[in-house]
Amino acid sequence: MTMPGAGPDPSPQQTIAYPNRIPGADRGPAGGPGGDAARASLGALRAEVAKAVVGQDAVVTGLVIALLCRGHVLLEGVPGVAKTLLVRTMATALSMDFKRVQFTPDLMPGDVTGSLVYDAKTSEFEFHEGPVFTNLLLADEINRTPPKTQAALLEAMEERQVSVEGTPRRLPDPFIVAATQNPVEYEGTYQLPEAQLDRFLLKLTVPLPSREQEIAVLERHAHGFDPRDLSQIKAVTSAEDLAVGRAAVAQVHVGPEVLGYAVDIARATRQSPSLRMGVSPRGATALLGASRAWAWLSGRGYVTPDDIKALALPALRHRIQLRPEAELEGATPDGVLDGILAAVPVPR
Repeated sequence: MTMPGAGPDPSPQQTIAYPNRIPGADRGPAGGPGGDAARASLGALRAEVAKAVVGQDAVVTGLVIALLCRGHVLLEGVPGVAKTLLVRTMATALSMDFKRVQFTPDLMPGDVTGSLVYDAKTSEFEFHEGPVFTNLLLADEINRTPPKTQAALLEAMEERQVSVEGTPRRLPDPFIVAATQNPVEYEGTYQLPEAQLDRFLLKLTVPLPSREQEIAVLERHAHGFDPRDLSQIKAVTSAEDLAVGRAAVAQVHVGPEVLGYAVDIARATRQSPSLRMGVSPRGATALLGASRAWAWLSGRGYVTPDDIKALALPALRHRIQLRPEAELEGATPDGVLDGILAAVPVPR
């Protein structure tokens, strides 16, 4: 079983494919470690988001996995593929507080985290919270702002807090950053710092729709669909469901052969002649955590090697760096990872 990724004609490892309904959503204890109702409600997100966004089931699944793992997601795609609409719709269906920051070249760090403002009435400085104080933060076009402002999110993503004038301030729980970016070859974009890329649990590529999906999009707009109006989207899950799901994911078993397989993949990236930087232990840990969440969503209480393979590209593609000569030869991160997955022995 694999998780759908991006692209019109993906290879098996590039996708996370899944059935029309999440397996195990209506099962009893045999369907995985507890949380059947929570699994069902999280599975219902796909149908709810589909009311506003055509396709992109893979991205919805990736966001759910990130929520279960307390992680963050980087969405990459050309302008106009509904990245922003998808995240807004997801927040509504999750019944979460949602804020959006449009990253621009003149955006300052304080515009994201908040700042101290002098109150003339009290003659004191008061802290005004920035948009980062929310449950789901949409960092829109994050690579259109310089690295200094991009780095303002670093502490928030890693520590779940921000520090202003030396005072740490806790962020709400849950807290997830869904950042969108255009491909780096687009004019006016900046490469995200490696340290910040490593803070994203998954990088999901948002593909252009298929011909059938694009017809469906145009048909909706022809019948008066307004992407700014999400009143038809209902909250189908809750913070309690998420807490139950997280607890259940923590009980998913990982055998020693699967642990070894994840480590072998990570170590193979460090030895690849095409890469100047391979996957760190943090990256291997992220791959394992995402695989446990996917196993639970699939109705199982254990992780299989196929789960590791399914999440390898989304969890690792942003954690490796190509050598310049490999780039000149046309190598891509996904292509290198595909080769590694084909070469590393799979435990049976």
